[in-house]
Amino acid sequence: MMVLVVVLLLVLLGRTVCKAHSITCSMNSDPLPISHEFYQPGDFVIGQIVAHIFSFQSFPLFLEHPEEMLNRELLSVPKHYQYLLALIFAVKEINGNSEILPNVTLGFHILNSYYFTKMAYKATLNLLSTQRRFVPNFKCSFKNNLVAVIGGHCSETSVNVATILSLYNIPQVGPYIQPYGDFTYGDQRKVIRSNTPEKRLHVFFQLTFGSFPPVQGSKILFPSLYQMVPNEVYQYMGIVRLLHHFRWTWIGLVAVDDDNGDRFLQAVVPLLTQNRLCYSFMLKTPKRSYIGDLLDILTALEKQLPVLLESTANVYLTYGDTSSLCLLRMLLSQSLIVGKVWVVTSQWDFETYAIQTIQLTGIFHGAISFTVHSNQPPGFQKFLQIVRPSWSKGDGFIQAFWEQAFRCSLNISDGLEENSGTCSGMEKLESLPGALFEMTMTGHSYSVYNAAYAVAHALHAVYIYRSRHRRLLGGRQGFQNVQPWQLHRFLRGISFNNSAGEMVHLNENGELVEGFDIINWVAFPNSSFVRVKVGKLNSLTPQGQELTINEDLIVWPGSFNQVLPRSVCNDYCHPGYSMKKKEGETFCCYDCAPCPEGMVSEQNDMDACVICPEDGYPNKDQDQCILKVITYLSYKEPLGVILAILAIGFSLITVLVLGTFMKNRETAIVKANNRSLTYILLISLLLCFLCSLLFIGQPVTVTCLLRQLTFGIIFSLALSSVLAKTITVVLAFMATKPSSKIRKWVGRRLAYLIVLSCSFIQVGICTLWLSTSAPFPYRDMHSLNGKIILECNEGSAPMFYSVLTYMGFMAFVSFTVAFLARKLPDSFNEAKFITFSMLVFCSVWLTFIPTYLSTRGKYMVAVEIFSILSSSAGLLGCIFFPKCYIIILRPDLNNREQIIHRNKIKQSRR
Repeated sequence: MMVLVVVLLLVLLGRTVCKAHSITCSMNSDPLPISHEFYQPGDFVIGQIVAHIFSFQSFPLFLEHPEEMLNRELLSVPKHYQYLLALIFAVKEINGNSEILPNVTLGFHILNSYYFTKMAYKATLNLLSTQRRFVPNFKCSFKNNLVAVIGGHCSETSVNVATILSLYNIPQVGPYIQPYGDFTYGDQRKVIRSNTPEKRLHVFFQLTFGSFPPVQGSKILFPSLYQMVPNEVYQYMGIVRLLHHFRWTWIGLVAVDDDNGDRFLQAVVPLLTQNRLCYSFMLKTPKRSYIGDLLDILTALEKQLPVLLESTANVYLTYGDTSSLCLLRMLLSQSLIVGKVWVVTSQWDFETYAIQTIQLTGIFHGAISFTVHSNQPPGFQKFLQIVRPSWSKGDGFIQAFWEQAFRCSLNISDGLEENSGTCSGMEKLESLPGALFEMTMTGHSYSVYNAAYAVAHALHAVYIYRSRHRRLLGGRQGFQNVQPWQLHRFLRGISFNNSAGEMVHLNENGELVEGFDIINWVAFPNSSFVRVKVGKLNSLTPQGQELTINEDLIVWPGSFNQVLPRSVCNDYCHPGYSMKKKEGETFCCYDCAPCPEGMVSEQNDMDACVICPEDGYPNKDQDQCILKVITYLSYKEPLGVILAILAIGFSLITVLVLGTFMKNRETAIVKANNRSLTYILLISLLLCFLCSLLFIGQPVTVTCLLRQLTFGIIFSLALSSVLAKTITVVLAFMATKPSSKIRKWVGRRLAYLIVLSCSFIQVGICTLWLSTSAPFPYRDMHSLNGKIILECNEGSAPMFYSVLTYMGFMAFVSFTVAFLARKLPDSFNEAKFITFSMLVFCSVWLTFIPTYLSTRGKYMVAVEIFSILSSSAGLLGCIFFPKCYIIILRPDLNNREQIIHRNKIKQSRR
């Protein structure tokens, strides 16, 4: 609260703008100058707040002048020096490109914040004051035309800077006239309409290249803030996508114990739960502190170390910037933690203090991190090669960087600890280990580089605008009197191509529209390391496709022997098993239960077993579905061949019998038993044998329609012929009595009437069957395990059994009549042969029904074929073979005299 009061008092000091020609500002020099700064004048100046040099001492202690503490016991983070160089390189490129800012130069003013909140405020106010004068709100020199500030790499510094810049506004005395008209820059169309002077506030804006906490309402609190890094929310979802990609469901959470760490956990933990991911532990590490608190912090961390050592998770998700996790890294270097994959957020980097052992990089060998996207602008590495201690007199950072990075001493050293030797000044940056300095532009440096270009392109847009409307501006044009607030309308939504050939785009919220690179960190024994880009997180791709990763490029920690690490609460449930929840445990910890019969699980960790598709069935291990075999009674298998041969054989026998009867049609035995009915019966039996062939082969619509209907009608014709024969025998005997009225019924007409009427009834049943529910081809998936039965569905089971019932009824009537007439004294009496044939017929079909219902597939069809063939053969054998015996072997008995003689012998015996 006291800090804010001081800031507000500074902000609300006099509201006077000192004009150079009328008032001379004679303020005292800065009472607490920041010696670590780098200033280059220009027509427009870009400010930058960095945290390159710091002290472990908590200051001020009010025991000595603060200025003395800013120049002793200082340490540097050499890697952060590249952030300065990125801005200097960008300004150098912009000033050398007359197409961006013609006849105008950019300058820069870089100040160190010492990783200290108060000094971050102080550095920001220094930027708002005249050079080397600490007079906030007084502008005593037009040469210090600050137009933008690039904030810190850590979120704490960004918030501190944004707090000042969001409050700092000064009423503009001179009015600024804006004409009617439209202005277009790039693909952004800005409509500006005004015709009256109005009072404008002098508003500075900030571009931050580090993470900025996604606080609700941050755009209201910090309206002048532009983020040159992607929104951190995308990173959270990217973490979930990464964990899912590698099937890491059991992880550890490590976060710094501050507001940012709390926000991270509040955002990530619900995401993990929603995506069925669990954490083994949640460890909060103390944030960076001063040397007086180190012992307590290390003691607290050491107590938490067993959590890291004993955890069954092999993946640790870590959030926090490098300085905050510094002590944890030091403690891990003394522990025996191996075989862990560290997944770290974009705030973290492989960097170390100059006094730290750089062997710490080995702990994170094989780590995977989300980093801000970077590219390599041409000429940057050559620019780094010219950096020397004497390269620029205004560089207040080079001494601390050079001495502590190369562990030597420059002659100008004053106050820094003694190093191992004297610096020659010709040392090469490329000889430094990557943990101290990298020759390639890092993601954060690339953001600084793009931030400078964003400001330059915004100024370029102002220049184009004023050039187009110079008449309405009263002759003024170019960059005269450009104020920082005038750049806002051009920065929001700006798009441009940088010198690296990439498009940089800020959305309307002032956020960079870009993704994250996925980096695999490969460390080597000589303390060097390599960044290997193995993937990308793209926020513009469809949901679910944001993450692309190349697993072949990843180097895992040595203990995994380049096998994909597993990080699960328990072993996977292998195929054939499904997960079963453990009582009292998270959903990531479970037992494995075998799949029920008839179900499978084809992958590891299936929530539940599934039923195979209709055309598949489980194998023995129930870990995959096997395609079912299609089966039907075909001509290619032995059973089908045997039945076909039998059908054809009986058909040939029937033809021979028919031929024999036709050849001997004038003989007594043929004429005595109604020759026409005999022919009808033999032809119907021939067709019965042949119709059985319709049941063999793959069922199609035609065969399904014909097989049962043909069988029913032809069999009914055969049975009606038998019935007509039987009735004819009975009527013939009764007609022999004197004065019998039945004599007029004896003859062919009655026989034909019986055959036709009985057959038409069956035809009527079959017609009704076709019109209501006709048979059709059907694939039976379920009757036999592992097989698909191709069969003819009867359509209507009642109609099918109605056909069989009618045939059974006719067979029963024929059997009854024949049985009663078996002893009638008629020549060549067929009644007893018909009796035996009907007995065989009824026996076959009574046996058929239970057998047919108890079989499945092709054997059910075989049963029906066998029943057709056997019942037809029974009729053929029982009725016609005795007659063939007489015709062929005993022709002497086949004459009228012999018939009369035999009848007399039979009558005399009675």
